[in-house]
Amino acid sequence: MPHDVLAQLTAALGTAVTADAAALDATREDRSGWRSAVAPLALVHAASVDDVQSVLRIAHATGTPVVPRGAGTGLAGGAIASTGAIVLDVSRMDRVLEISEADELAVVEPGVLNGDLNDLLAPLGLWFAPDPASRAISSIGGNIATNAGGLLCAKYGVTRESVLGLQVVLADGRLLRTGHRTVKGVTGYDLTALMTGSEGTLGVIVEATVRLRPAVTGEVVTVAAMFPDVETAAAASAAVTAARLRPAMLELIDAAGLARVAGFLGAAALAGTPLATLAPGETFLLAQTDAAGAAAEAEAIAAIFAGVGGRVSTSTDAASGDRLVAIRRSMHPALASRGQVLIEDVAVPRSRLPEMFRAIERIGAEHGLEIPTLAHAGDGNLHPNFVFDGEPGEVPEHVWAAADAMFREAVALGGTLTGEHGVGVLKRRWLADELGEDSYALQRGIKAVFDPTGILNPGVMFGTDA
Repeated sequence: MPHDVLAQLTAALGTAVTADAAALDATREDRSGWRSAVAPLALVHAASVDDVQSVLRIAHATGTPVVPRGAGTGLAGGAIASTGAIVLDVSRMDRVLEISEADELAVVEPGVLNGDLNDLLAPLGLWFAPDPASRAISSIGGNIATNAGGLLCAKYGVTRESVLGLQVVLADGRLLRTGHRTVKGVTGYDLTALMTGSEGTLGVIVEATVRLRPAVTGEVVTVAAMFPDVETAAAASAAVTAARLRPAMLELIDAAGLARVAGFLGAAALAGTPLATLAPGETFLLAQTDAAGAAAEAEAIAAIFAGVGGRVSTSTDAASGDRLVAIRRSMHPALASRGQVLIEDVAVPRSRLPEMFRAIERIGAEHGLEIPTLAHAGDGNLHPNFVFDGEPGEVPEHVWAAADAMFREAVALGGTLTGEHGVGVLKRRWLADELGEDSYALQRGIKAVFDPTGILNPGVMFGTDA
């Protein structure tokens, strides 16, 4: 059967199909640190909707698993090879099909990179708001598949708020159109929202109509503060929210993370910033305000930071602000440069951030682990990073035990297993615990309606194979 499937794929798609060992091996991992145990049956580089439909028709007829894949930048193992699967790579479907200034929308293929779209939009005074830290290398199809968030989502929303409509190829090869080009549209069930965040388990996204915003104009003010410990910094961020302030960005890096960033960037890169003179245990909190009222909002935030013991600096200079944001974005490269990292993603109510940071410190001590943590503090989304020695994809059991304790703590505080990375294969073992028996069963039922033979990304969310 595998040879027959490969022959059918090659007959239908020619050189778009490869069984080259090195190419197949590259699909066994993403940026999560997880590595699948096996290489896939084949890799298909789709270049059109017809290509995707051809693959799904063959897969449906032969019962062959299909793993949709884009830029490969996922952080939950949601697009990596599984046993006997076809990896369907849509990264070459990278055309911007339409930009409508009048309707403030764009129509794009799934392989368009987030940052590239915004480069096209900037001269038009428009902007695609989702802002994941990986925006320069992550694709819009992947953003939609995981409902990605980012640094600006507390004010401007996650990806779901920017998706108007989709074209999706279903498991049997049919082409489904969802949503509208209109701002409003409530006809029937919201299948666009259902597909957003479905991680390739319900269909393969081949086109997206996305909402654009007018580019932010006017002053941007950056407020940076150093706090003596992470709990004080978390309390300061919670106080900003409680004061009804909504900065565009509110980002926190704990002391362990700061130490890694400082070592990675070097003293020269930090010179002239509040991070140039780090005291032991200090934590970094960065706020940025924009649009009308930015100066007054920044002044209020600075007063809150200072009131709880922060060492505060404020800047209206764009270059200084960009430099501080770049330091924040360097957290993951800094960690990746020095060994293996399991990058996790939980969210709690913003008022519970101090408790969650306290729990992470306790869990790290109990399991003998360093857990550098950063947070989109403006929306309560934390990224604890479990640092360990070992081979890629081989996460030691004591790390999983620590992760288990952390997930349970987040849920107990009224939070969730994932704020923006998705479930993938990394978190599927905890999914039923958060959802509960009835919700879990209903969601498995939805999966069965869209994918009755179970070929779409079978190892992700509800599956057991990887």
